[in-house]
Amino acid sequence: MRRIKYLLTFSLLSIAAGNAYSQDPQFTQFYANPIYLNPAFAGSNGCPRFAMNYRNQWPNLSGSYVTYSASYDQYFKNISGGIGVIGLHDRQAQGTINTTMLGLIYSYHLKVNRKFSMLFGARASMFNKTVDWDKLTFGDMIDPRRGFIYATGDVPRGGSRYFFDASAGVVGYSKNFFFGFAAHHLNRPNESMIVGDSRLPIRMTGHMGAEIKLGQKSQYSNVTSIMPNVIYQYQNGFQEINIGTYVKYGAFNVGAWFRNRDAFILAIGVNTGKFKLGYSYDVTVSKLNNGVSGGSHEVSLGINFNCKDKPLSFRTISCPSF
Repeated sequence: MRRIKYLLTFSLLSIAAGNAYSQDPQFTQFYANPIYLNPAFAGSNGCPRFAMNYRNQWPNLSGSYVTYSASYDQYFKNISGGIGVIGLHDRQAQGTINTTMLGLIYSYHLKVNRKFSMLFGARASMFNKTVDWDKLTFGDMIDPRRGFIYATGDVPRGGSRYFFDASAGVVGYSKNFFFGFAAHHLNRPNESMIVGDSRLPIRMTGHMGAEIKLGQKSQYSNVTSIMPNVIYQYQNGFQEINIGTYVKYGAFNVGAWFRNRDAFILAIGVNTGKFKLGYSYDVTVSKLNNGVSGGSHEVSLGINFNCKDKPLSFRTISCPSF
């Protein structure tokens, strides 16, 4: 137990001091938080859209990760594009490390021809990253027999940093197919909370998907659609591939995904047109195993508002809603 506590302390201090790089918070329900995945998605719904997301990763561990996100985006005809705002808060190790982000997004919409459109987006964000010194443990706090009983002689240094961050992305889509690419942290801001220089690695994301309709809608039945998707992400040598599919029937959606060497994902949701609600569970298949981690729970809520000035020729993207 003492060794585990020591290793945890060392890891936290390394992160806090900027000697280790961290990966960005991620959501399993990528398309329930589209402008976080790719800023080019801003305004892609045509009418105003509001989304909230909650993720609890590895709840059985004392150092679990909890992430909250809220966003709003809307298309504006007079600027030929969409505007979006997004906020995110990530809490690691029971609040030992906290990250808060607020971003503003613009996406330019270009109709290439009758069947194909392109979106070009950019996001400007402010981050605040903090470490709670009261929740850290140090070597001088350890008694060989009784464990962590002493007060540390280490003096708190820094513990908070604000920094600007820039991201950009592009999306191309037709009636039943879409693809996109996004790059985050293009300016590689310094995220060190104490001393030294720790540049946030660029995160690159590539994604594509399609909607395959089985049969045609009739007066008595809805159309069943299959929506296969692939998402690839890379950051600082860490690669992640998510591959899976959703099945849509009327207002109901079910999905299954696999994230390489990490998790098998099950998702279910309902989309009434105005409201979207989704739940997903990540079954850990890595060496950590699901019994130890408790998997990951994620919930999303989306609201589509009515609008009067949506162009009649506006083409939405056939991507999953959660």
